[in-house]
Amino acid sequence: MDVNNPARFIDHTLLKADATCEQVRQLCEEAVEAGFASVCLAPVYVPLAAELLYGSETLVGTVIGFPLGYQLPAVKAFEAAQAVAAGAQEIDMVINLGAAREGRFEAVADEIRQVVAAAGEAQVKVIIECCYFDTACKRDLVEVVVEAGAAYVKTSTGFGPGGASLEDVRLLCDVAAGRIKVKAAGGIRDWESCRAFIEAGASRIGTSAGTTIVDQWGQLEIL
Repeated sequence: MDVNNPARFIDHTLLKADATCEQVRQLCEEAVEAGFASVCLAPVYVPLAAELLYGSETLVGTVIGFPLGYQLPAVKAFEAAQAVAAGAQEIDMVINLGAAREGRFEAVADEIRQVVAAAGEAQVKVIIECCYFDTACKRDLVEVVVEAGAAYVKTSTGFGPGGASLEDVRLLCDVAAGRIKVKAAGGIRDWESCRAFIEAGASRIGTSAGTTIVDQWGQLEIL
């Protein structure tokens, strides 16, 4: 992968509680101009984003069971199906964190399977919120995500007590071993950090600072 240009790695993200339609329009304009991989926004804004991005190379992504993950599996699956019907092409879902903490991995796998089935052709990225788990549990969770058929394992929501770390990304990539991809998110706000996560193995970077990252990269390219 070309780590020199960050744009195609970035999921340009707007998940603020008070996000507006005008901000979504700006997000989509920025995404098309920069060539970001996707936008990631709340399910309620998927139809608008799908309309604005129609015909572009930027995908529409949304979040399911976000940010705490404690919705029932059937509710998460319903959310995913509704989002895809509205135009979502990528789904970032939060697992049942309590079940994971208790080692009830089959329950976690079952809800992922339901969301993957409901999402159809849309790629599912599974957020395991690394900050809550030790290394052994994170390893187990990657295996669960692989077995359940998702496309990515993702580090964080950005709403928990800790975001992405290079150590976690390297661990997830090591366990995934190319079977699924890794998305890093949470606290990545500049080009140097972004580059480090890509070099650590992340295939996607979730950030609300996408334009800042690309601008910083562009300035370095000029020098």
